[in-house]
Amino acid sequence: MAYRKLGMKSSHRQAMFRNIVTSLLKEERIETTEPRAKELKRIAEKMITLGKRGDLHARRQALAYLMEEDVVTKLFETIAPRYKERQGGYTRLIKTGYRRGDGAPMVLVELV
Repeated sequence: MAYRKLGMKSSHRQAMFRNIVTSLLKEERIETTEPRAKELKRIAEKMITLGKRGDLHARRQALAYLMEEDVVTKLFETIAPRYKERQGGYTRLIKTGYRRGDGAPMVLVELV
């Protein structure tokens, strides 16, 4: 299997990742569970790569995935130029311990 199912139907999972990627690009750092973070990293890297491409088609692809237009603008105008020289590895995962309620491993996801 190429990805984690995370105990959700595919439509729920896709909606959750669209929201979580939008939040990451908007806030530039979020806290989530480790399995979600590892999947989030894959998608976020692809979004930043679209931003680096910078053409109209890439912008429309990003608009189709991300939930907010102003986040797409931020991605293309501020985030992508920051990684102009970088060949991937735009996100960092920092383990923060375990969640109190259910003991899930928590991770801080931030843009490098």
